[in-house]
Amino acid sequence: MSLQLDRRAFLRSAGLLAAGGAVLSSRILIAQSAINLPFANGRREVVKYPQKRPMIRLTTRPPQLETPFSVFNEGIITPNDAFFVRYHLAGIPTEIDSGAFRVQVKGSVNTPHSFSLTELQSFDPVDIVAVLQCSGNSRGFSQPRVGGGQMGNGGMGNARWRGVRLKDLLAKAGLKPTAKQVTFKGLDKPVLETTPDFIKALDVDHAMDGEVLLAYEMNGEPLPMLNGFPLRLIVPGYYGTYWVKHVDEITVIDNTLENFWMKTAYRIPDNDCACVEPGAKAASTTPIKRYNVRSFITSLADGDTVKVGEQIDVRGIAFDGGYGIEQVLFSSGGDQWRAARLGEDLGKYSFREWRARFAPAKAGVQELKVRAINRIGQSQPMEPLWNPSGYMRNVVETVRIRAV
Repeated sequence: MSLQLDRRAFLRSAGLLAAGGAVLSSRILIAQSAINLPFANGRREVVKYPQKRPMIRLTTRPPQLETPFSVFNEGIITPNDAFFVRYHLAGIPTEIDSGAFRVQVKGSVNTPHSFSLTELQSFDPVDIVAVLQCSGNSRGFSQPRVGGGQMGNGGMGNARWRGVRLKDLLAKAGLKPTAKQVTFKGLDKPVLETTPDFIKALDVDHAMDGEVLLAYEMNGEPLPMLNGFPLRLIVPGYYGTYWVKHVDEITVIDNTLENFWMKTAYRIPDNDCACVEPGAKAASTTPIKRYNVRSFITSLADGDTVKVGEQIDVRGIAFDGGYGIEQVLFSSGGDQWRAARLGEDLGKYSFREWRARFAPAKAGVQELKVRAINRIGQSQPMEPLWNPSGYMRNVVETVRIRAV
């Protein structure tokens, strides 16, 4: 299937069309409404882009769109039109002919290949349900504040991805014995020559594990343009920085990639908690990798009102980096915890729904908390951990409601 969005229409609706060819027009994109995220400077416009419902806009160029948190209460699969968008480079593709599209596999291989989408779809297809989460999801809550995109909790989503195993493409090309890493580049480009192109790398063993995919479908449909059409790297359990969009070049290298995006950006303190004392610098860092454990209440929000004595079904989601969720604990104050009921298991990389019955015994503010535990015993801290980049926030979440 070909996706060819009219370039001017796309740019016009996305707020990217330059007036007079040089100046970004501020009058093209009309905000549908606005939302106040619960931290300082949290006011955001809610806007509609092509193939998307109204989303929370973080930046215009490149477009960065956060999923409204209420979407996560619609089900454990995040709809394509509500899936968050994160770019690093402003030169994003807006018109791609899938019939002419090719992805190259080259470098330290025996036989370089250039695959069309039709050829990719001739390989055995693989389906996986997996969470994609931005490294800076929830960064806006960091105290003290840190630099970077100030997201709420909507920089994540869960989808059913279909594609071809990366190992199958690499096996077709034949890795040379000296191969050490595999790098990935997409069609998005830097606007300035001084901006480094966005290229990421995986170690060969990871690339060949059979779980890393090149996806051409998302929830049974071709990928939306803003989510990587026509081909996206899927790295289950790993933060979104590795999930390169619009992949058109795969290069096997005999060394370790040390570009800006691997050696400088997306690094965390090199310790067990990926944290330092608030305001401090890390003595040493390592590239960010797997998700830690997270859980959320989705059926209630801060400020909601419930009736004293009325039983309500509190719902939410939990996930981790691929060990799988073993248990979710729910509390109506933080002193006593009880096990919630887990929903359908769509796989170790997916959101897992949970439910707990709750009836407030008295009037006033009630603090509802949720804490997940994965299958190797990892859980969530009661107090937020801090690092200079605002990555990997996974504190036990609290929703404050009022019983009347």
